[in-house]
Amino acid sequence: MSRLPDFEGLALLARVAEERSFAGAARALNLSVATVSRAIGRLEDRLGAQVFNRTSRKLALTDFGRRLAERGARMLQEAEEAESAARELSSQPRGTVNLAVPMSFGLREVSPLLPAFVRQYPEITLNLHLSDATIDLIGDGFDAALRIAALPDSSLIARRLRAMSRFLVASPAYIARYGRPQTPAELNVHHCLGYAYRARTATWQLTHTDGSEATVTPTGPLSVTNIDALMPALLDGIGIAELPCFVAEPHLAEGRLEILLPDWKLPGGGLYFITPTSRVRPARIDALSEFLVKHLSRRG
Repeated sequence: MSRLPDFEGLALLARVAEERSFAGAARALNLSVATVSRAIGRLEDRLGAQVFNRTSRKLALTDFGRRLAERGARMLQEAEEAESAARELSSQPRGTVNLAVPMSFGLREVSPLLPAFVRQYPEITLNLHLSDATIDLIGDGFDAALRIAALPDSSLIARRLRAMSRFLVASPAYIARYGRPQTPAELNVHHCLGYAYRARTATWQLTHTDGSEATVTPTGPLSVTNIDALMPALLDGIGIAELPCFVAEPHLAEGRLEILLPDWKLPGGGLYFITPTSRVRPARIDALSEFLVKHLSRRG
């Protein structure tokens, strides 16, 4: 049976490469410089090649060492994630979760859930970031996000919670003043209100029940970066707007808004819980995921 790989040597190689010195790696790991040096020497002897070029003033990775250090860094990261997940799985989920949520949806449906989440998971600190701008989970340092989209980023792990339909709507006051459009083409001469952070383009893509399609480029007197900022103008009869179901439905039910072109549908989307790709996910992320699935999937 072959020997196990020198996991310690590979991990120490990755840390020396990161710190750019034996002494820096030793300090970071609370080891002696001699222990680190012996591990690197053992690894070189085992592999029959140098991983560092050493002088009295400089330490530089060889090309072989650089490629090996990259693999060692990935191995070390996975090992650290595995240990972290194992510790959390054996105890109450704890730690900090940075969660990004679209602002209007977060205020309506996520913030009312926070008291129950805090009571259920007292050892989790949830940092809720509300913004309609598209968040780069990895680049911006987020652990998870709720995203409303037609298709989530394929580089992320996505769990669909529920469907999210959208409607073209106007107030009775607008319809009384400007008339009700009968075809998508007529929207080109109407006042349309814009939302700057739409998931796709600045056009409205509509599909008729018979399968025919139409594209409209809306123009009008107002564009905003948050749906709630659009509502006063929309309800006051200033223009036509595209709204997600969770915003539109209460107003439709009470007659403050009406659906336009009911035989034409906007593309459907969904509400997704997304996380960066990882083989091991901390228990606190799993806890948040299951909590949101429980409380948000059954609505809408």
